Amino acid sequence: MNLSQTILGVEFENPTVLASGILGITASSWRNAAENGVGGITTKSLWPKAHQGNRNPTIIATEHWTLNAVGVPDAGPEKAVEEIGSYNTDKPVPLIANVIGLTAEDFAEITEKLVALKPDYFEVNLSTPTFEKLRGKLFAQDAKESAAVIKAVKKVSGTIPVFAKLTPNVDKIGEIAKACVDAGADGLTAINTVGPGMAIDLRSRMPILAWKKGGLSGPALKPIAVRCVAEVYEATGGKVPIIGTGGVYTGEDALEMILAGASLVGVGTSVADRGIDVFKKIVDEMQLWCTNEGVWDIQDLVGGMHKELARRASLSQA
Repeated sequence: MNLSQTILGVEFENPTVLASGILGITASSWRNAAENGVGGITTKSLWPKAHQGNRNPTIIATEHWTLNAVGVPDAGPEKAVEEIGSYNTDKPVPLIANVIGLTAEDFAEITEKLVALKPDYFEVNLSTPTFEKLRGKLFAQDAKESAAVIKAVKKVSGTIPVFAKLTPNVDKIGEIAKACVDAGADGLTAINTVGPGMAIDLRSRMPILAWKKGGLSGPALKPIAVRCVAEVYEATGGKVPIIGTGGVYTGEDALEMILAGASLVGVGTSVADRGIDVFKKIVDEMQLWCTNEGVWDIQDLVGGMHKELARRASLSQA
């Protein structure tokens, strides 16, 4: 069973990717994930200058969902350069640098600072709920703003492919996806957290999170993420790679994302719930399913739902 793929010139041994914001920004934590079977690494969001996140408590989790209002803290580009440089001394799996800012110029500034480190991709975070607090809305909720950021990043990214990370908090995610691709995005990541949501402590009668609201992730997010990936794939004609992220816990979850149109599959919250070896578990579960179903190359499944719908439509018209 072949789970490897070469996407935009980058080889992944398997489709799993550590999602941004998980395991922080240290070379040692990324190597630990690689040793436990991950196919690729995404850094936490990197700002052009040090950025302070929200005060605690910032996370609450149940078996069904997680709310987080961490606020995207970051020690600054010097720390990023140090850790990415250390990781690059052997780089066991591909590295995706997630970049963030409050203006298109901010995004371009941090991208330019990291270009020399040659990450395999840049992932442009247009969609963190933190933008609601800092600027009133998400870039990814506006096609023109999203396109402006992508254009600014592409001007300085050189030959390194650029992925736009989208939000589910829009009526037509496909329109935002197409605007990003038209602006030069080489790929798309779908999705970031949904919401925000809120949890209230019954005794104090107060919101549990210090910022009151938080982005929703975990198992409850998966059906929304699958639908968004499918809509993004349709809107872009399956012509650009998609990293499908949100609620992936098992091999079958990952395969569902791939059938919806994802080439790679982001894994985040399940690292806390199933352990750091969740990547090995997901890969093993994918291999077992594919072997049982007679599938020998994972690439054959990318966008499989759309192909099957088209096949059935063709048969019905015959």
